[in-house]
Amino acid sequence: MGTKRDLESIEARRMEGLRLLKRKVSQSEVAHRVGVTRQTVHIWARRLAQAAGAIGKLRARPLGRPRRLSEEQRAGLRAILLTGALNAGFPTELWTIKRVRAVIKERFDVEYSTVGCWRLLRNLGFTPQKPEKRATQRNEEAIAHWKRKTWPALKKSPASKGARSSSSTSRGSRKSAP
Repeated sequence: MGTKRDLESIEARRMEGLRLLKRKVSQSEVAHRVGVTRQTVHIWARRLAQAAGAIGKLRARPLGRPRRLSEEQRAGLRAILLTGALNAGFPTELWTIKRVRAVIKERFDVEYSTVGCWRLLRNLGFTPQKPEKRATQRNEEAIAHWKRKTWPALKKSPASKGARSSSSTSRGSRKSAP
């Protein structure tokens, strides 16, 4: 990840530079006073000329692509996910990316890619989970009884020490020469 930039101080520096440019201070002097390169001041001057001197149009814009779901829609999606997949009309309680994408498309008329949906869920505070693969009719007492009584009887016990080996490399299987 990159470093966080202080966008407010960057914008304040830009606005100060633009005010100096409007007062006809040279670009190199503006660069020196504000603490940026001359190339940056040149870009500001060009934008100022294109905006017909309107500094307000040169304010910083939010970085990145705008969100496809508003804050209210994101809160609504979070509520839907927390109430469960059964309440959303699915046959089981398991949320999958495919199901979440279907809910977003149906309720908010917005389409997300698989990766975009993963990112959205992560931003909402959800993490991937694997369901336990156990039968719902599992009987813990019967399993414990089987492990205590039946399993030990089925396990092989080690061979006694006096038993002969079937290996041809063991000592007792070699014949001595006459």
